[in-house]
Amino acid sequence: MAQASANGVELEYDTFGDPAAEPLLLIMGLGTQMTAWPEPFCQAIADAGFHVIRFDNRDSGLSTLIEAPPPDLGALLGGDTSGVPYLMSDLASDTAGLLDALDIPAAHIVGASMGGMIGQQLAIDHPTRVRSLCSIMSTTGAPGVGQPAPEAIPLVFTPAATTRDQAIDNSQKLFATVGSPAYPTPAAELRARIGEAYDRAHHPEGTARQLACIIASPDRTAGLASVTVPAAVIHGEADKLVDVSGGHATAAALGVTPLIIPGAGHDLPQALWETYVEAIVANARRAA
Repeated sequence: MAQASANGVELEYDTFGDPAAEPLLLIMGLGTQMTAWPEPFCQAIADAGFHVIRFDNRDSGLSTLIEAPPPDLGALLGGDTSGVPYLMSDLASDTAGLLDALDIPAAHIVGASMGGMIGQQLAIDHPTRVRSLCSIMSTTGAPGVGQPAPEAIPLVFTPAATTRDQAIDNSQKLFATVGSPAYPTPAAELRARIGEAYDRAHHPEGTARQLACIIASPDRTAGLASVTVPAAVIHGEADKLVDVSGGHATAAALGVTPLIIPGAGHDLPQALWETYVEAIVANARRAA
C-alpha cells in the first residue's frame, strides 16, 4: 500500500490489475476502511479489464486524521452545523486530489454507503473526473429518504468502545441488525473481520466527524440531475441502515432504473459479489 497527498491530506491507497487499463476507483463508507472492499472482489473487477484503486477516506484507516474536536451530534441534529469540520464536497475534493496524485484524468467511480455520497458529490462538483458512476446502498441526502430503521439508530450512536472486545461486540451487533438477512455472514467470520479492521486502525473520533459530515451536507438531488455519465444504482431491499428509499431516490435523480436486490442489507456478502461486480463492470463498459 502507498500514500498520496490530496487536497491537504494524506490518503492511503492500493491498486489491483494493469495500471494501463481503465481506472476504477472504489470509495468506502462511514468509519469503514478500504479493506472492506475484499481483495477477491477488487481482483474480480481488475480481471474484467480495469485498474482498480481503493483508498481510506480522511478520518479512517491509515489516512490523515483531522485535528478537530469531536462534533456535538446533539447540537448538529438540532440544526447547529458550526462544529462540523468538513462536508461531502471536501471528501469529493479529496477523491479528485487522489486522481491528481495518481495522474488519472478521470475514472469510473464506485461508492458504497457514504462512499456513494462522495461519488455522487464528485460527479456533481468535478464532472470531468468521472467516467461512470455506481452508487451502492446510498442516498441523496434528502431528509425524507434513506433513513435508518428505528432499531439501527441507537447502534449507530452507541458510545465509542474502550476496548478491542467491546468494539468487536458493538460492530457485530450493528451488522447483525443491518446486514443481509438472506445472506448472513457467520458470526465467527464477522468477528474476525471486525478484529482485523480494529487492529489495522481504530478511530471512533474520525467516524463521529464523518457522521457529522453526512448529517450536515446538503441534499444532492438537484445536482444529480446534471450528471450525464452512465450511472447505476444498487441497493438491498432489506437495508436497515440506509433505507431502500434512498436507492430509489438516487436512481430517480439520475434518471436510471435501480438494481434492487431482495434479501440484501447494508453489507457486501460474498454470495452477492458476482452480482455486484457484474453490475459495476456493465455500467463502466457503457462509458466506452
